[in-house]
Amino acid sequence: MPFALFLLGVAVFAQGTSEFMLSGLVPDIARDLGVSVPSAGALTSAFALGMVAGAPLMAGLARRWSRRGALLGFLAVFLAVHVVGAVTDSFTVLVATRVVGALANAGFLAVALVTAVGMVGPEAGGRATSTLLGGVTLACVVGVPAGALLGQLWGWRAAFWAVALLSLPAVVAVARSVPAGAADSGRPSLRAELRSLRNPRLRVALLLGALVNGATFCSFTYLAPLVTQVTGLGSGWVPVVLALFGAGSFLGVAVGGRLAERRPGAVLTGGGGALCLGWAAFALAAATPAVALGLVLVQGALSFGVGSTLISQALRTASEAPTLSGGFATAAFNVGAALGPWLGGTAIGAGLGYRSPVWVSAALVAVALLTAGLAVRRNRRAPGCRTRASWPA
Repeated sequence: MPFALFLLGVAVFAQGTSEFMLSGLVPDIARDLGVSVPSAGALTSAFALGMVAGAPLMAGLARRWSRRGALLGFLAVFLAVHVVGAVTDSFTVLVATRVVGALANAGFLAVALVTAVGMVGPEAGGRATSTLLGGVTLACVVGVPAGALLGQLWGWRAAFWAVALLSLPAVVAVARSVPAGAADSGRPSLRAELRSLRNPRLRVALLLGALVNGATFCSFTYLAPLVTQVTGLGSGWVPVVLALFGAGSFLGVAVGGRLAERRPGAVLTGGGGALCLGWAAFALAAATPAVALGLVLVQGALSFGVGSTLISQALRTASEAPTLSGGFATAAFNVGAALGPWLGGTAIGAGLGYRSPVWVSAALVAVALLTAGLAVRRNRRAPGCRTRASWPA
């Protein structure tokens, strides 16, 4: 893999830390700003909604710029809104900074995904995608627990300041690693790229990604209250639990990236089934600390292994949209990231307890498996189809 690809991962690490760090800060934000825990958890949904709207919009806007110029511009906005978020006393303003930060993050990730695949070619796209997403999983392993620890020591605002500081070397890394140049004038028209969404295989891949990622964020957002209120661990365990999930996600991306190029169907079918059963087991065993901690690691690996494979398959299927494919994938996965915390918060608000988001996660993956099965069945009945069943992505 080109060294520049790893430097892009530095920027993704800073942004991933921001996206995920609220999992360990939700209770503190709720207390400090005088809102409920589900309301504070909705900050994750606000970020995800910004990613959904921003991914195709910012990717389309960035067509006019060089890739380095687009990446640097998005990073500068991302840094600025975290400074505002760190100093505000208004929950409304904090929500607004999350949305604007998400727009910048979405634009950056959409351009970075296409840039990463372009550096290595489609034959190594799975590994390039997993290398870039390694920044996200590293954020789960290091950034999110560190943010939770900072929040416990100096308050949740310290985590926002830390993300702003992390973004500074990311700006330098992108400026030095991504080649300069004018915008590519040989691309298909925007309308032609949007027509790629007519491809049913692409639509199914994006839907599956939204469902699987929704399950991931539904439980991940409420891990802190789950382990303190249900598992019975002290607040000092929250960074440890988040680090376990992050370590699992790093393993899942590393393994999934290699298998995505050779046996994507096996990863998606076997991993998807195990993911569904794992969420159900986690909900049942959440009160047993040893089992719960083990399942946090396993579910992190399965969630990101399946998720990263779906991203690479979506990018491959959207080959007719060279600039918007990253935006499509980013938007779809953040539909899930918005839907999951909202469903989890709704379940908690209905009085179903802190186990309920985990049950919702199991249900979302079950719907994904059912959707994939129906799509495979449809493909097998279509004229000229392959006789062997496989996932539609």
